[in-house]
Amino acid sequence: MKHHAEKLQYILKLAPVIPVITINKGSNAIPLAEALLEGGLKTLEITMRTPEALAAIESIASAFPEAEVGAGTVLNVADYQLATQAGARFIVSPGATDSLIAHAQISSIPFLPGVNTPSEVMRLLQVGITTMKFFPAEPAGGVPMLKAMSAPLAQALFCPTGGITLGLAPDYLALPNVICIGGSWMLQEADLKSGNWSAIKKLAAAAANL
Repeated sequence: MKHHAEKLQYILKLAPVIPVITINKGSNAIPLAEALLEGGLKTLEITMRTPEALAAIESIASAFPEAEVGAGTVLNVADYQLATQAGARFIVSPGATDSLIAHAQISSIPFLPGVNTPSEVMRLLQVGITTMKFFPAEPAGGVPMLKAMSAPLAQALFCPTGGITLGLAPDYLALPNVICIGGSWMLQEADLKSGNWSAIKKLAAAAANL
């Protein structure tokens, strides 16, 4: 899993924040990605929660080769494979199943599995996975929980996601075991509905400068 760790850490270090994107309207995919990229967010996570997700991954990956487009909310091996075929460069899950871990070990596309307890972290460390998504970050204990895990589980690096705002972000990013954070605060529903890409670009730039 060493090649995965290096590739995944490179992707996650491109910006301090990964926007977690839910595409409800296919025509939004390209202008939304363009606004986020121009704002300085180079790593994009498209959640697999809508029917438009795979087409969005494919179109964004094709239109913006400089972007690192990943698939989020991947719950099974079939979706891992579909996202990979669509052009996803990394795979994110809210948890970690035996089948997903096994598939990640044979896939060329790195896997960011979700954890929120020390036992889950230990299980992943045991199979060579050192970079994880801490989810849902705020409900699961947030900054104090990550601080508490940093000494006994020093090998683990986290991308906390879930309930993080612009105001909370700096406290997470200051932790030595946090590589980046995931968030959707730069994707306001009103801006997405009205196509206010300049507002999204401005919020993306504020996130990129954290």
